[in-house]
Amino acid sequence: MQMQATNVVPGTVSFVGAGPGDPELLTIKGRKAIAEAALVLYTGSLVPPEVVACAAPDAEVCDSASLTLAQCHALMRATALAGRPVARVHTGDPSLYSAVREQVALLEADGIPWRIIPGVTAACAAAAAAGVGFSVPEVTQSLIITRLEGRTPVPASERLGALAAHGTAMAIYLSSARPEALQEELLSTLPPETPILCAHRVGWPEERLVRTPLGELAACVHQHGLNHQTVFLILPDAKGRGAPSRLYDAGFSHTFRKQV
Repeated sequence: MQMQATNVVPGTVSFVGAGPGDPELLTIKGRKAIAEAALVLYTGSLVPPEVVACAAPDAEVCDSASLTLAQCHALMRATALAGRPVARVHTGDPSLYSAVREQVALLEADGIPWRIIPGVTAACAAAAAAGVGFSVPEVTQSLIITRLEGRTPVPASERLGALAAHGTAMAIYLSSARPEALQEELLSTLPPETPILCAHRVGWPEERLVRTPLGELAACVHQHGLNHQTVFLILPDAKGRGAPSRLYDAGFSHTFRKQV
């Protein structure tokens, strides 16, 4: 009697946001996905090994730093089509400056299910480490997340100078390799005394938070060796301006509390 072949249900590929570097900032859901995966694929140049140390003893843990998109997909494809789960671990949050879109297109072409598990992005981790906020009532209620143009072009309408002119809080990623250009762009619309927080390798043991006025930004980057994995925060300079939040103000009523 001839046995019929059993159809194998593909395993799910989970894109896991690893956070900025601190293993304890990995979400419970992300940690669970890594612990249950047969293949854990992570970028070792950006994600510390400690983040994926929760992988199962028999799991294949592979550093993708030297691999191409096609090579990464081949590993994920083989594992998923064998019916086993995959954890594709990305630094920070997968929705920001990652290659998830390209990977998803390849997975969908092969009929492989996928999901995204969010993570803590470097800007939020940096603000927390410095004990600062992005919003001040009546000063700014907006945060712009952007980057300096490099090998990846930036639309003319999104040049740093034009965005900085809005006067909101900003988080600038992927720009530490060209500090002079970064400084020049921002100085086109911001005064040189504008305070900048340079957050280097947030969540790593070598984390550094350095404050500098915009006019000295490039010199600061070179002096402190803030190359790679540095996010620059331009925060609301309230200087006594602004108002306290009304969320817990006794005179402010809302759905869950009446005015006192």
